[in-house]
Amino acid sequence: MKEATGSTAAIAALSSVRAAAGEASGTAYLCVTCGTQFAESAKPPAHCPICEDERQYVNPDGQKWTTMEELRASHRNVIKEEEAGLHSINTEPKFGIGQRAFLIRAEGGNVLWDCVGLVDDATIARVKELGGIAAIAVSHPHYYTAMVEWSRAFGGAPIHLHEAERQWVMRPDPCIRFWSGETLALHGGLKLVRTGGHFEGYQVLHWPSGAGGRGALMAGDQPQICMDPKQVSFMYSYPNYIPLNGSQIRRIVECLDPLPFDRIYGAFFIRGKGIVPTRGKEVVLHSADRYLRAIRG
Repeated sequence: MKEATGSTAAIAALSSVRAAAGEASGTAYLCVTCGTQFAESAKPPAHCPICEDERQYVNPDGQKWTTMEELRASHRNVIKEEEAGLHSINTEPKFGIGQRAFLIRAEGGNVLWDCVGLVDDATIARVKELGGIAAIAVSHPHYYTAMVEWSRAFGGAPIHLHEAERQWVMRPDPCIRFWSGETLALHGGLKLVRTGGHFEGYQVLHWPSGAGGRGALMAGDQPQICMDPKQVSFMYSYPNYIPLNGSQIRRIVECLDPLPFDRIYGAFFIRGKGIVPTRGKEVVLHSADRYLRAIRG
């Protein structure tokens, strides 16, 4: 697989990291449908467990694979400032599920929240201009994509995942740090909170400096921002329309309640934005109440 350009020493260091990870030589194939990158192998994997899970789906034309080299030739990342201290990273044209990632500029180093499948020289150069990446955190397995590739491009930045999702990591690597419990404090006041729901170890990221100091919730797709940004929703499976039950909704609300946030950033560009711009906590509470009333009948 084609690597990002760099010095001979950097390439040698990358090879050492791979050896330490126990990866065989070969290609780290990416699933075309969900974007998950798998451990290096001589040929594509037989199947993608992420897509075969009931929360996802296998491409109706069958399982298909691509490589980072092919992706670099056909796609590009668009990096856009969303507000002071926050940039979104979106792959065009759409690849995999189509989510975006966010680069949060924090005291102690930038944090990459969620992930996209493409890592190329232009992206690396731009992110380095913005201060690089000191840590990575991903909400849930659907967005793990090329997280290990991203980590290696930025000196082995640690990837923080909840231990409940260990089974869904398709490309194990020493840079992945599994944490346990309900919250994990990162640098710069950032905090990961396990809410469960969509996945057992689903996590959100609280950014207290966001929204001009009023606080922002980096939600991934739970709560999912609706077409009407005054509403959010919650699902076990979005493509297969499987709802969460009442106890899971109440737990999510309880986990989010201690967090002060006015704005919510979602995983997708919806109506050009994909944010709840203000009164985010009110929107969550109102939407959860509406959801509970709907499933009670």
